[in-house]
Amino acid sequence: MDKEFPLYPDLSPEAAEEAAQLLETFKGKMLKVCEETLSTLYTDISAYIESDQWSNFRNQVLDGLKNYNNRKIQGKYDFAAIRKAILDEHRADIIDDLDQDMLEEIQTLKMRIRHMEEMRRPF
Repeated sequence: MDKEFPLYPDLSPEAAEEAAQLLETFKGKMLKVCEETLSTLYTDISAYIESDQWSNFRNQVLDGLKNYNNRKIQGKYDFAAIRKAILDEHRADIIDDLDQDMLEEIQTLKMRIRHMEEMRRPF
């Protein structure tokens, strides 16, 4: 028995072996639980967590860019730099997209006008 720590006596060799075996069994069970839990986390959940984080980040950035009034809060310089970079890099694509958007809007409006004219005709 350790005289310095009398409340913690030395284990007999048999008890020490039993305690070691108990700890090994416990470690084995804990490793199995950890592996199963982490496996589920990595294979079944992490894809959603990562994609959810990315979606949240993307939505925050897009919300900031779509709300043009943010320029007053976030700083005019930031929005000026963003507009300039986008326009410099994608001018032709933006113009083509705007043209296509306008053509679609024109077609939609023409259909609405025709529909309204048909509705106003007497039978």
